[in-house]
Amino acid sequence: MQAIQFKSIEVPNRFALAPMTRTSAEPDGTPNGLMADHYEGYAKGGFGLVITEGTYTDDKASQGYANQPGIINEAQIAGWKTIVDRVHAAGSKILVQLMHAGAQFQANRYTDQPLGPSEIIPKGAPLGFYGDQTEWKTPRAMTEADIQTVIDGFAQSAINAKAAGFDGVEIHGANGYLLNQFLSTYFNRREDEYGGPLENRLRLVAEVVRAVRNAVGEDFTVGIRLSQGTVTDPDFQLPEGESGFRQIVEAVRDAGADFVHTTDGDVNRKHFVKGDQSLAGVAASVTGIGLILNGNIDETNCQDVANQFPGALLAVGKKALANPDFVQRLKDGKEIADIDFAMLQPKATISNELAWRRQNAA
Repeated sequence: MQAIQFKSIEVPNRFALAPMTRTSAEPDGTPNGLMADHYEGYAKGGFGLVITEGTYTDDKASQGYANQPGIINEAQIAGWKTIVDRVHAAGSKILVQLMHAGAQFQANRYTDQPLGPSEIIPKGAPLGFYGDQTEWKTPRAMTEADIQTVIDGFAQSAINAKAAGFDGVEIHGANGYLLNQFLSTYFNRREDEYGGPLENRLRLVAEVVRAVRNAVGEDFTVGIRLSQGTVTDPDFQLPEGESGFRQIVEAVRDAGADFVHTTDGDVNRKHFVKGDQSLAGVAASVTGIGLILNGNIDETNCQDVANQFPGALLAVGKKALANPDFVQRLKDGKEIADIDFAMLQPKATISNELAWRRQNAA
């Protein structure tokens, strides 16, 4: 439970709250008091680093869910500043995750037309936890102007995050959202410089990282979350396999990323079409970049994972939802509950979680 220097951030311990969509902002995307209580609770519960839910980056097509927070205007920045101040006062550090939904789009207050690398809809069905849409919409293939809008949105949102007092940003390049779509051979059928070989498919990812780094300077932490699979297609694999993922990690490092945050179901899941390492293992073997690990980390394996990956932070999701004081419970040797997914019904909002807790405390 000792403090650790994670790039430019001194983190009280190696536990991070994994980013989890809660669709609990105001309809206009402004973070509110309910969200402040929520994130402060994890800081008080002992998490050294809090990573927010995916937060949209422009007023065009980046928003993916109703009541998703943004960070694109003064009201939203002010709402986040309240949250940041409360997390800091509780002794923790906080990053905002910057997200463009791309084709994986369930609601957007600015447009009805999703954008993607190509006119390919996601596999599976929209997530009932986060909205009532029953079918994916067909995205419009992005133009060069659309791509520049995306890059500019990430860069300006990072500037806004710095203004709100965040300790850094995490760019969402995982789980089937826009940047992951460009990396994917399922979503990306382009024939220009953003499609085809992996060098082209990762071009936008590297351009976003570079633009964010240039926007915020060298003294602000910048990272990116990476996966192979998506929320509706967890078994997708890069055709380039292990060597391809290494190429992506090296590219984001060279573009200015301080860390990568791997997520792939299980932290040690060996899930490459070519190669026998895990995503975490590949990322850890790349020099010059920090590491956050996610994937079924709990009280039974966290010490082994920490020993296996010295210097990495451990991002906890499901166990954190069940136990917002997970870290303190671990320290005190107290019982740690499993998640009851009833707390996320009928929608995965903070209000429904609180109602479930009241009912189960009665």
